[in-house]
Amino acid sequence: MRIIGGKLKGKKLFFINSTITRPIRDIVKESIFNIIDHSNLLNIKINKSDVLDLYSGIGSFGIECISREAKSVTFVENNKDTLLTLKKNLEYLSLKSNVSLISKNINIEKFDSSKKFDIIFLDPPFADNDYLKNLSLIKEKKIYKNNHIIIIHREVNKIDELDKTIKIILTKKYGRSKIIFGTFE
Repeated sequence: MRIIGGKLKGKKLFFINSTITRPIRDIVKESIFNIIDHSNLLNIKINKSDVLDLYSGIGSFGIECISREAKSVTFVENNKDTLLTLKKNLEYLSLKSNVSLISKNINIEKFDSSKKFDIIFLDPPFADNDYLKNLSLIKEKKIYKNNHIIIIHREVNKIDELDKTIKIILTKKYGRSKIIFGTFE
């Protein structure tokens, strides 16, 4: 597992082998960033964006955003072992100034709604459907900027009722994974 672009390109990330987490594969991550950077369907750039990384795991998505000059990243992770690895990655890469870490259960109801995000990335466990409730709360609390993108990593065969919450712009499939790009209307 490594950082694939930006100022930290090539740096390795610590990860854990666990049934609880499944770090996003480099090829999938690279595709996400290529779509953000080059797709005519999206009007968002990583550079100078405020990023919310829900279900952060070891932080590979958010750290990649920092490497690519994101303005700030808010990591949210509650698993104790995974959280230790995320903190280890942030310390190893000396990332402190534009990073905040929420180490509790994901509870959007308690989020500071004055903080707005350009990019919201959700990578919940494949068996977790509670993320749909969090997605609805993000929309309700409007913790996103007018020009924003939502990126969701799910299992390819999982059918979620996302069209009730977001407008899906693009879905890409990569082996067992699918990446959904959308916005709140």
